[in-house]
Amino acid sequence: MKTRTRFISRDKFRKDRMKKGIYVLPNLFTTASLFAGFYSIVASFNEDYLKAAYAIMIALILDGLDGRMARMTNTTSKFGTEYDSLSDLISFGVAPAVLAYTWALYPFGKWGWIASFLFMTCGALRLARFNVQIGVIDKSVFNGLPIPAAAIVLASFVILYFFLGGAGDFTHISILIGMVVLALLMVSSIKYYSFKDLNYFVRKPFMSFILIVCILAVVVAEPQITIFTFTFGYAVSGPMWTLVKIVKRKGVREEESQETGHPA
Repeated sequence: MKTRTRFISRDKFRKDRMKKGIYVLPNLFTTASLFAGFYSIVASFNEDYLKAAYAIMIALILDGLDGRMARMTNTTSKFGTEYDSLSDLISFGVAPAVLAYTWALYPFGKWGWIASFLFMTCGALRLARFNVQIGVIDKSVFNGLPIPAAAIVLASFVILYFFLGGAGDFTHISILIGMVVLALLMVSSIKYYSFKDLNYFVRKPFMSFILIVCILAVVVAEPQITIFTFTFGYAVSGPMWTLVKIVKRKGVREEESQETGHPA
């Protein structure tokens, strides 16, 4: 009798949770981000690559707003988290893969679509790993290159290409190699700074504010160049950070071996 009562209470609890529905506002931003990703795919099929790249950039902005909106309004939910991950896979996994293939990789035949598929698959794996590692790893770092950052590297390069006078397709082996490298960086264990420990609501040194203003001025003056520079720099910052730590660790080991008289 007690077991039956327990099952009834559980079923009632689940039904009550379903009756509560979902939070509308943050999920609207997620839906808008998903729409931008879908529009990017359509634009790529229509060979409007510049619009496809800008749509991915817009999807990034909307993706950043939905999480912040949910936290500000205290409307975070498990549903929103899962919906956001599915949206990210479309906007930052499928859309960039389709853009890269239609813009640059289709002349390479099977190697072209394999590189695009690898990017999309590694992006899906990156999202799945991120979801299960929440609360496990330090929130100040990302384990592997975030999928939105990988997508923006490609999108910003497409924008830079047209800004510098390019037109139509861009068939070059560097895009194929770049897609593979970005895919491997996403599923790697290389650490990237997450910027989550920055607090903009506390007092900062005056020069910090001046530096932010200067960066914004440069971005506004030449957005096509600076956005690609920043995103590409972020993509290589992880391997460089790892390399610096390895060199430092090796230096410390050598110093310790010299002090003890034993070889490193």
